[in-house]
Amino acid sequence: MKFRIVIEEDEDGMYAVACPTLPGCISQGKTRGEAVKNIRDAIEGYLTSLKKHNEPIPPSIEEEVVEVRA
Repeated sequence: MKFRIVIEEDEDGMYAVACPTLPGCISQGKTRGEAVKNIRDAIEGYLTSLKKHNEPIPPSIEEEVVEVRA
């Protein structure tokens, strides 16, 4: 499954990351790579919890980037 994540660098140089499709699914890391690894783990845990509680799993998404002239 694919989930969109949002990564932001904070004022201390840490990376905060969230998965908007899964409310409250957030993590962080000292590097961008660490943040992505951590959110992957958080998403897997979130999905495991949904399955355990017989909750529906949100559908994965497909996303494209379009380039426009500014």
